Amino acid sequence: MVQSRTNRFKSDISIKGTKAKKPEPVTKMCEAPDCVGPGNCRVSKSPKNLSEYVWLCPKHARLHNESWDYFKGMDDNDVRQFREDALTGHRPTWPLGKRAAKARMGQSPLGSVGDSHAMFAEDDDGGTPRRPERHLTRLQAIAMDTMQLPHNATLIEIKARYKELVKRFHPDANGGDRGAEERLKQVIKAYGVLRASGLLT
Repeated sequence: MVQSRTNRFKSDISIKGTKAKKPEPVTKMCEAPDCVGPGNCRVSKSPKNLSEYVWLCPKHARLHNESWDYFKGMDDNDVRQFREDALTGHRPTWPLGKRAAKARMGQSPLGSVGDSHAMFAEDDDGGTPRRPERHLTRLQAIAMDTMQLPHNATLIEIKARYKELVKRFHPDANGGDRGAEERLKQVIKAYGVLRASGLLT
């Protein structure tokens, strides 16, 4: 006896789904006069109106591009200004020192960005940035005093002062003077303290 198989879902399942057909794209006609070709090339109307487009066939689009003159109607000053602006990608620029001038006039030099630690502050002369204020340990302060440096000296100033003092107090430059040799040891020790504390990195 042959048993007939029954569908456990009690209905037939369709394997092939019916896909909706995509609508055919509308073919634009070339907008050049007396042309019946498809206008599948979008080109700007004119240099003065870059936001409006026309649809042309490849032949008329090529002719349109060959006759394109962006600088038509501009005088020499406009062309020169365009070339200068092209150096910065036509973005606004400003000379150095303007941020400090804005800050002195009560405007925020960085727009809406706060500068609570005065990282971008500049001196009144507008040229050199303000020196960072350091909080030195006692040993670092003694080392700076030994090298006769202000406590806010920069890395370049510390290294230059160290080279100068080593040349000045070297025994060969002082005829074997014991006082100069002792002073050289103090300078080398002070420089070592500053380097070990991470101040010279």
